[in-house]
Formats: sequence, structure tokens, C-alpha cells
Amino acid sequence: MGVYFVTGAAGFIASKVCEFLLADGNTVIGIDNFDPVYDLRLKDWRLKRLQAYPQFTFHREDICDYATLKEIFANNPAVGAIINLAAKAGVRDSVLDPWSYYNTNVTGTLNLLEMCKNHNIKKFILASTSSIYGNDAPYPTPETTDSSHPLQPYAASKKAAETLSYSYHYLHHLDVSVVRYFTVYGPAGRPAMSMYRFTKWITEGEPVIVYGDGNQTRGFTYVDDIARGTIQALKPVGYEIINLGGHQTISINDLIHTFETIIGKKAKLEFLPANPADMNASWADVSKAKDLLGWMPEVPLEKGIPKIIDWYMQERSWASQVSTE
Repeated sequence: MGVYFVTGAAGFIASKVCEFLLADGNTVIGIDNFDPVYDLRLKDWRLKRLQAYPQFTFHREDICDYATLKEIFANNPAVGAIINLAAKAGVRDSVLDPWSYYNTNVTGTLNLLEMCKNHNIKKFILASTSSIYGNDAPYPTPETTDSSHPLQPYAASKKAAETLSYSYHYLHHLDVSVVRYFTVYGPAGRPAMSMYRFTKWITEGEPVIVYGDGNQTRGFTYVDDIARGTIQALKPVGYEIINLGGHQTISINDLIHTFETIIGKKAKLEFLPANPADMNASWADVSKAKDLLGWMPEVPLEKGIPKIIDWYMQERSWASQVSTE
């Protein structure tokens, strides 16, 4: 069994990665600063599930705090890998506050790479993003697609983190897997993402906001599949960039119709101008993940979407109060 340091441990994807690692008998040291970028009741719900495992320890700290990281790693010499899933996420908000995105996504990553170097930790996983490919990518998008023209500070910060990780691979022989996530969905997801929004808005009879004409497409992958792929990326690869997710595409209009059908209520549609920070489409070529990691997504939309709706109905007393802004 291994000892893993997981950042953003109370976050959407990271909490599921922690859960799977713990269920397999591993030891997990989690860190999360509980940044109130969205309702913290979601992080509380995820964290409570992890704290049921005796081999889980948690630090409510910030990866940008280098001194605190030094202390944590000095007290945990058995850490064999760092899985860096902490990030400021969201393409639109990064336009409004680019400084905080660079602080967490770049400086935080640099601090963790220094921990790898100073404590002889050989494996580093960095969560990156499909937003890095910009708007001119071929579909499905392979990892060889140009990623040097990001459209938002969020994607630019992730590109910077990728290049930093490569330099530590080159200089210090660190084994690095960069996993570029496409659109991930599932229960207790980020409330500003479409799946949470559509569930809440349709269930509660609120206006369903659509930016643009709704014909833009997204490739979705269920969070359990993404967590499995992230863990499989712990294998030695040298330095590799690997797409995870985005294998099943659907237009926003068709997605809303799917929610209407399952919930049994008609959406009150409200169309607004397209946001220039949004990509027109995303669809991942995941053949490299299959060849290199043996990973393939297993949960189709027709099984994943009902899981979100079921979770929302179970937690509706508080989930309905969560802001989707």
C-alpha cells in the first residue's frame, strides 16, 4: 500500500480520487484551503465522507504557503507521490481575477515540485485542463494539438504549471503525468458547472440560463471514471500529457432536454449572448490514455445524469440553497 499526498482533497475530483485510494487500503494525506469560491457545504459533505477512513489525515492549509508545506512533508517522510488536484478553476472567473489563478495554479504547483525535489518524491501528477487547447482544436482533440494559445488566464496558468513540471522532470528526474481533464460531472460537483445548474434550475423552476444558442457541444465524463484514470496515471511514464474525459459529446440544448425528461419538468429557457471565454466545443481523443494507462470510461451519460439528480434530491434541503453563480 502507498502513501499519497493529495491537494484540493475536499474538491470535486480530488475527493473521489482520495476515496478510491482509501478504499484500496492506501494512506492519504489531504490538503485543502477551503477557498470559498463556491458554497463550502459541498466541501464539507465531501470531506466528511473521507474522514470516515482511519488512514486519512487532513490539513486545512494552502499549497501557496511554502513554510506550511515544508512542515507537513518533514513530518510525513513516507509520501511516495503527490497528486496535485488543487486549483482555481473556471474560465470566466479567471478573466475577472487572474492574480488568484496564477497564485494557486502556478506558485502552488512550484511549491509542490520543490517538495518532490527536497524529499526525493519520485512521482508527480498534475491536473490540467482541456481549455488549454483553445478554439481551433481538431475534434476529437489529441494531446499533440497546439496548446500555446490559451484563451483565458485559467488555461494560461495551467500551461505554465505544465511547463514548470517539465523543467523539474528534466532537471531532477521527476516522473510526471499531466492529466488534462475535459468536462467532468457527477454528484456534489461544482455548482457553477452546467450539470449542477440544470439539475437545480429545472427542479426548482428557476430560469435556465443558456449562453449562446445552445448548439455548442461538450464532451462529458463521469467523475468516477476520471478518478480511476488519475490513479492509473500514477504508473511511471517519464513525462507525459494525457487526456482524460470528454469522450461523450452532447449539445447544451440536448443536455437540457435530457434533464427535462428525467426530472419530469419543462425548463424555463433564457438565452443570453455567448461568453467570449467559453469554448465552442470540447471532445477528447482518449486513445493515448487507453494505450498508456489501460483507461477507458465506463459510465455513459444515460447512467451518470440520473446519479446527479438522485444525489440532488437526497440532499435537496441544502443543495437547493447553493448558489450557482
